[in-house]
Amino acid sequence: MHDLVIRNGMLVDGTGVPPRRADVAVDAGLVTQVGEVAAKGRREIDAAGLIVTPGWVDIHTHYDGQATWDAYLSPSCWHGVTTVVMGNCGVGFAPARPDRHDWLIGLMESVEDIPGAALAEGIKWDWETFPEYMDSLERKPRVLDIATQAPHGAIRAYVMGERGARNEPATPEDIVEMAKITREAVEAGALGFSTSRTQLHRAKDGEAMPGTFAGADEMIGIGEALGQAGHGVFEMASDMAIPEDEFAWMTAFAAKTGLPVTYGLLQSPGAPDKWRDMLALTDKARAEGANITAQIACRPTGMVLGWQSTVHPFVRKSAYRAIAHLPFAERLVHLKDPAVREAILSEDAPPPPGIGAILTHGFKTMFRLERNGQLDYEPRAEDSIAAEAERAGCKPDEIVYDMLMENDGRGYIYLPLLNYAQFNFDHIAEMMHHPATVLSLSDGGAHCGVICDASFPTYMLTHWVRDRARGERLSLEKVVSMQTRDTAKLYGLNDRGVVAPGMKADLNVIDFEALSIRAPEMVFDLPADGRRLVQRADGYRATVVSGVVTFENGEATGDLPGKLIRGPQASPVAMAAE
Repeated sequence: MHDLVIRNGMLVDGTGVPPRRADVAVDAGLVTQVGEVAAKGRREIDAAGLIVTPGWVDIHTHYDGQATWDAYLSPSCWHGVTTVVMGNCGVGFAPARPDRHDWLIGLMESVEDIPGAALAEGIKWDWETFPEYMDSLERKPRVLDIATQAPHGAIRAYVMGERGARNEPATPEDIVEMAKITREAVEAGALGFSTSRTQLHRAKDGEAMPGTFAGADEMIGIGEALGQAGHGVFEMASDMAIPEDEFAWMTAFAAKTGLPVTYGLLQSPGAPDKWRDMLALTDKARAEGANITAQIACRPTGMVLGWQSTVHPFVRKSAYRAIAHLPFAERLVHLKDPAVREAILSEDAPPPPGIGAILTHGFKTMFRLERNGQLDYEPRAEDSIAAEAERAGCKPDEIVYDMLMENDGRGYIYLPLLNYAQFNFDHIAEMMHHPATVLSLSDGGAHCGVICDASFPTYMLTHWVRDRARGERLSLEKVVSMQTRDTAKLYGLNDRGVVAPGMKADLNVIDFEALSIRAPEMVFDLPADGRRLVQRADGYRATVVSGVVTFENGEATGDLPGKLIRGPQASPVAMAAE
């Protein structure tokens, strides 16, 4: 008798081959049989009319703090994710000297918009070194598997103190010490090292993220620690301001060590074709023997603007600021008052410089998030707030105000910022077809007050496979492979991502036709009543981690089979390593 048998499902096994009808048997946390399974299971799931896939492997999350207190790591767990990789973009909480706790919390709050009060209350700091942090993570039961990376910001601050925080150049001695800590972290089980080289990432005092301007000697010196350890991914968020310079050291490092380098790639409205140049440089580097991969997103990276969000178009107006401090229920009473509405709308507040102007006055790129009962992440130019206002003969901010007041003050405006320079969105499909890209950038656990992209895995199936009305759709087998085998393989997690005998039994059973993403909602369930945007999903009949059913019909079973992953995981079958 098997531990678990999933019968009669349409198996999409993660290898990229077309779906086929098959049973799946599980024993001792591993898949043991695929095909026609005669023996019974102690637990059986009838998957007739449903699809069966590997569990999703999300490689770009920021649960570094949440993982220390939360066993579920929602919202990712609601979307069929069974493995997350955190420690991205150079931010994290280890190593951590006792006098740097508040600084590390502030850095995470500023860079990733995670409430600092929640982090301060939730994190217990029973570690200083990175190996001690790993031990702390391992002691916590959880619903899914987690892995992490060694973050440049924390390492730089640990070694260099204020010099590191202020982005002063590292001395040769500093680099040696940072390399030593990185190697220690990787040997303790970190999957790699992460850094940020984008000026969008800043500390609370406005200082650029530690490591933003680090020289090639620092990057290569730290990176060589991965080579000495024999494994590890070098992950980077970067503006690629001078891409040829960045690719020079990236290529030299990757070619010398044979280890993978991966960087985030999104289309910028200021240079809408630069992403093609970046992929051309990636192809060139690969031709020279460098294992470089671009991490891409499956939809525009945009903000969800609402009265409870971090930002909305009225946030700078004094008439709004006069009530902004009130609890939402009280604030809403005022916002419903016609006199307050008139005071806010009639106030002339000039746009702030830079991105602030887009957030408060960018009406040509603001859209209704829900349209005809559906979430619309690919809006057209004619759907913009500016276009609606022109047709209605009113000011755009009047349209925004009324939209935000919908659903009893819980209406949302969608403001795509990146991956949104072409209204047909075919560039995203082009990115996804490129052999040097991997699906990523969900930022699960981060940007709590304005973004909720942890729903990416579900969106890939609903939008790109089933519902996309304009442009190319993708096959079900490609989309499943993109967020299982492909993501797992980049980080050396070759024991998962494919449904085959010997592989880890992380699985999803999905009602594909009923699969849907709910609208975002603001909840206050973090420590210290911290807020965050979440999105739930419908249609996941069951999620399985290491052979244990963790969710049924969207509800947690209470079982917590998740583990801390330490280092790369060997492949038990040849197909997973292809």
